[in-house]
Amino acid sequence: MFTKAKSNLIAAFIARGTCHELLEHCALRHTILISDFILNEFETKLVSNFGFTAEEAAAATALVRNRAVLHSPKPLSERVCRDRDDDNVLALAVATSADCIVTGDKDLLDLAEYQGLPILAPGRFWQFDSYRR
Repeated sequence: MFTKAKSNLIAAFIARGTCHELLEHCALRHTILISDFILNEFETKLVSNFGFTAEEAAAATALVRNRAVLHSPKPLSERVCRDRDDDNVLALAVATSADCIVTGDKDLLDLAEYQGLPILAPGRFWQFDSYRR
């Protein structure tokens, strides 16, 4: 099980590449963990930053929601990340006992791990995944 941060989801929908391939792979072989916070930010950013219509963004969000397991984690008891919003990703991963966090977010990647949970760039996930098999 792993959680995908919002930056990877956005990349998976705006370009064919590592994040797109990773989302497809994980939808077939792993459990994707997600929260309403991540989905809401994903949908908002698709419209505000990438020119998606509200309908296109809602359809993309519905697709992700249908392929992922939705959780509503409690907030962390103390701030961890420079960007407070990233603490929501950590809270989700901890609450669900995720195997890793996959993200392109520099603030999260700078942590490298949180409570023993690896935080991986999308390209590094392939090595992590093959090691776990």
